Amino acid sequence: GVFSIASGAMISSGIFILPSLAFSQLGSAVFIAYFIAGILGLLGMLSIVELSTAMPKAGGDYFFINKSLGPLFGTISGFLGWLALSLKSAFAIFGIAEIILLYFGFDPLISGLFLCLFFVGMNIIGVKQSALFQILMLLSLLLLLIIYIFFGFSKVDLGNFSSLRTVRFNDILITSGFVFIAFGGLLKVANVSEEIKNPKKNIPLGMLSSIIVITILYTFITFILTGTLDPEVFRNSLTPVADSARNIMGNPGFVMIIIAAILAFFTTANAGIMAASRYPIALARDNLIPHSLARISKKHKTPVISIILTGILLYVSLLLPLEMLVKAASTVILTSYVLTNLSVIILRESKIINYKPSFKSPLYPWLQIVCIILFSFFIFELGVASIELSLSFLFLCTLIYMLYGRKMYNREYALLHLMKRITDKRLMENVFEDELREILVDRENIEQDNFDNLIKNADIIDIDDPMNFEELLKIVAEKIADKANISKNDIISRFLERQNECNMAITDFFAIPHIMIEGEEIMFLTIVRSKKGIRFTEKENEVKAVFFLGGTKEKRALHLKTIAAIATLVGTEDFQENWLKTENSIKLKNLMILSNRKRFH
Repeated sequence: GVFSIASGAMISSGIFILPSLAFSQLGSAVFIAYFIAGILGLLGMLSIVELSTAMPKAGGDYFFINKSLGPLFGTISGFLGWLALSLKSAFAIFGIAEIILLYFGFDPLISGLFLCLFFVGMNIIGVKQSALFQILMLLSLLLLLIIYIFFGFSKVDLGNFSSLRTVRFNDILITSGFVFIAFGGLLKVANVSEEIKNPKKNIPLGMLSSIIVITILYTFITFILTGTLDPEVFRNSLTPVADSARNIMGNPGFVMIIIAAILAFFTTANAGIMAASRYPIALARDNLIPHSLARISKKHKTPVISIILTGILLYVSLLLPLEMLVKAASTVILTSYVLTNLSVIILRESKIINYKPSFKSPLYPWLQIVCIILFSFFIFELGVASIELSLSFLFLCTLIYMLYGRKMYNREYALLHLMKRITDKRLMENVFEDELREILVDRENIEQDNFDNLIKNADIIDIDDPMNFEELLKIVAEKIADKANISKNDIISRFLERQNECNMAITDFFAIPHIMIEGEEIMFLTIVRSKKGIRFTEKENEVKAVFFLGGTKEKRALHLKTIAAIATLVGTEDFQENWLKTENSIKLKNLMILSNRKRFH
């Protein structure tokens, strides 16, 4: 499924239209430019895979950047992502419109308008392609393209590559940046990562296999295009693959590729609008733009306003000249890659405990630094006009954040953690750590119970010195009293009375002091870790884990389940060893919440 989403998003105008524009810039080395663009896409994608496996959430690159660099960069990345996928969808609609112009004579802007209305309407109604249909569609496309490659190699005229010797490597690199839009579909996978089953395994495998296969496919196709088309025809064709297929296999080949192109354009445009419309929703849910933009239709269960705005942006994009459309799309996609690589550096250097990607990008941080430099170079080389367009958009995003989002956003992000690490100041209360832990719970498919919820809200206290139970009570009583709504002295006397009635040290490793209190709907848990031990009795004099538990009468059943849950938790494999060597309270919570203990529902 991941492979089909990523590959299906990439196989569209990037190969059916773009090669002729790239050929007019570079000549016969166009296949090398596509290969290098694929390699660069692979390098840049490694950071996206890492972030997607650490935080498989809707919003993709927006969510990563927002949580790492903060709301200003989050606002910029959200709008950039929205623009990037809209431009890519516009590029696909341009492909359909050109085919309609070629065979039916309709003005591309008029047919483009009707196509935009069609895709917007379809997304509002809520028509979704099934996963099976998407996979079958992709396999059909791949099959048709493989047939073209198979028959095309024998028809290649190597004389068409005579100009290769005169091509400068710098020109190849610049053209690689120009065709980078062909690999922009990878962002779409990150955007739907929350819906992917077993993201730890399927995101890396699906995305890596996808870009490798598509890079090889693109390289072969552009090599055959160069070898089977007259240079002048190639330079001026808006359907180069179809024209090449006609030279290789006659009219049946031409029709085959035209059908493949239309199918690719339709799936890319429709999926692009669907994915692009999620950016305004994500921004609105974080209060960075008005919340009304995230409103869901009661009738169709779809984000109507967001889809309509995406459709308008898509049609306006069609008014751009084709080369400017490509450059603008490539610029915003390259900018997203720069920000995602920067996000990996920020997240890793912030030393956030709950940042636990199942796939880690290799050669850190040098790979990220090289990618940032290279992608920034490509943005610069795309030309002044595309840079001016991007800067105008960045200014607009910053203005929206300054006038609206800054007043509404009050969450943490990784850059604050990095600042805390550098300055050693208490800048936050670990809200981001808790959010990342919840993402880990979802990723690991852990069905949480009431004990997990108690742990999340529990105070965890580390005791450095050995002491007895009464001395420990004096330390923890104040925290318990605040939650139980009774006095500190009353807490101490109740726990001491309970201990005198019955020793609450279950073993010489852990104890569960527990009491019932007056009131309604109260339940509390305070956890103590003592590496040197707490003395309960002469026999249990080195208790390392103490779980202070209490609740009102109507919580009795939950009270008993919690005691059972603590016992099963302590009994899990390697728990006692991990309890003693775990570094801090955040990791202790991780140890308990992410454990494979039996859950009591």
